[in-house]
Amino acid sequence: MSRSSFFNDLLGSIADQGRYLLDRKRERVSSGRALGDLCEALLSGRGEASGVALARDLLNSYAALTGEERRAFFQELHVRFGADRDRVAKAAHAVLEEPDDESRLQGLHAATEPRRQELVRRLNLAPGGTSALVKMRKDLIGCLRDDPALREVDRDFEHLFSSWFNRGFLVMQRIDWSTPAVILERIIRYEAVHEIRDWDDLRRRIDLPDRRLYAFFHPALVDDPLIFVEVALTRAIPDAIPPILAEGRPELAPDEATTAVFYSISNCQKGLRGISFGNFLIKQVVEELRRDLPDLKIFVTLSPVPGLRAYVDQAIAEEGSPIAKVLAGDKAELLDQAGDAEPSEELKEPLRAICAHYLMREKAKGSRPLDPVARFHLGNGARLERVNWNANPSTSGRRQSYGLMVNYLYSLGDIEKNHEAFAATGAVAAASSVSRLLKSVPDTNKKQIPDPVA
Repeated sequence: MSRSSFFNDLLGSIADQGRYLLDRKRERVSSGRALGDLCEALLSGRGEASGVALARDLLNSYAALTGEERRAFFQELHVRFGADRDRVAKAAHAVLEEPDDESRLQGLHAATEPRRQELVRRLNLAPGGTSALVKMRKDLIGCLRDDPALREVDRDFEHLFSSWFNRGFLVMQRIDWSTPAVILERIIRYEAVHEIRDWDDLRRRIDLPDRRLYAFFHPALVDDPLIFVEVALTRAIPDAIPPILAEGRPELAPDEATTAVFYSISNCQKGLRGISFGNFLIKQVVEELRRDLPDLKIFVTLSPVPGLRAYVDQAIAEEGSPIAKVLAGDKAELLDQAGDAEPSEELKEPLRAICAHYLMREKAKGSRPLDPVARFHLGNGARLERVNWNANPSTSGRRQSYGLMVNYLYSLGDIEKNHEAFAATGAVAAASSVSRLLKSVPDTNKKQIPDPVA
């Protein structure tokens, strides 16, 4: 029996005893707001056994709610279980009166914490509580667009999850053909970049000598990966994905490889959005590969550019946009004619230039790249190395980025320097060949292009 199963069984036993002690024969809760009373009871400070039983009842009741009832539950958490503003004001006034009194500072700290944070902590005591709460946050994230006020509730979940899923609790494992089937099935289901078609396809990715797959696990989700990365061992930096995924391709002996290619990184748990551990996974995989294969010299990605096509479609429609100027004349018509097919060769250099512009100049909030994959790798200290034409000819590749993909290079001697520059100013480290592409795209942002890195 696994350690996780042992403790889940133990908690289940405690919950059963608690239900007996409480002697409750309550009917199933049938609305989100009605759950608020159970939440109050859970926060009331009963004994350990009864608290575990209440937590399990509450999570079971939540799981039975409809989508609208779950939204009402989150609204109840927002309105009813925030910080007590009067208590905060009194605690703050007490600190101002005696700023050197540690007990008053501790009182202010306790007063400012929303009650729902303690509620989530107690829910986590239930058997399977962590998994249930991750799923609950996934539901919450789905409500944020229509109900922005719930972001306060989401911040509490994110605050707690950042501690619970701290890197110190995570375990990296290599996934191979001997891995339990339940995990392999989830790998197939969670693959978010390049679909795993069947078991044979999975075997080609994990059971051949020049392929690797590594995943992070958490002790509370022992059979459910948090994130995984697929690695190809090659002799050179690849410029397209089909040769990596091809059936019947020539295999390479690991000791002949010089390059490790991270060609797919999949976050498995939508309820852990915003909890950053992918950077730790890449760094640990690099260490593992260097230890096993000391002849590896190059660590690089082959990455999608998921928002490029949507960006181009929007930019073309904007009067005076630099993209419209690059695609002047018949180029915009050629692009429109392409549909989901390969664009005309005449568009190769314009689209590569637009891709470089999108990744290096277009920013989201602050000074971070608009593209999420670029934010991730550049934030980890990678360098934008190449923009590859016709690299992903699949339908999804065409629809995302006209088939373009890019390489981010993890140059071990430059990672820290690149990371610090990106964190401080948003500077994008890029190879000179990529920086030169920008010359054909007018810089309407009037921002200085980072010096090229050879």
